Amino acid sequence: MKRNLLQMILLSSMMILMGCTAASEEDLIDATPIPEALTFNEDVKPIIDNNCITCHSNPPQNGAPMPLVSYENVKEAVQNRNLIGRISSQNPAFLMPFGGQRLPQNLIDIIIQWNEDGLIEE
Repeated sequence: MKRNLLQMILLSSMMILMGCTAASEEDLIDATPIPEALTFNEDVKPIIDNNCITCHSNPPQNGAPMPLVSYENVKEAVQNRNLIGRISSQNPAFLMPFGGQRLPQNLIDIIIQWNEDGLIEE
């Protein structure tokens, strides 16, 4: 009787422990979708709107040479006006936003990646 009780206790304990085991393989896989490519509307426009529009509005203010209010404006600035060089600069006289703090590197990286991904609008 004692032996049966001990076996039942061991069996119950094992079942409890097995029911509380680590996650399954599916639980360990991160199912968060990885964006295939960054886009202007989803990734870049919010950065521009929050950091550049004060001066780069239409018409530009405070001596800014061009607006950055549309996809076409920003694309042209990346391709022909060294926008990435300006926001990446460590030189305060060259840095954008002018007179402000350099953008956080993660935001600069988004614009760089958007350029590398092909300057996709949508």
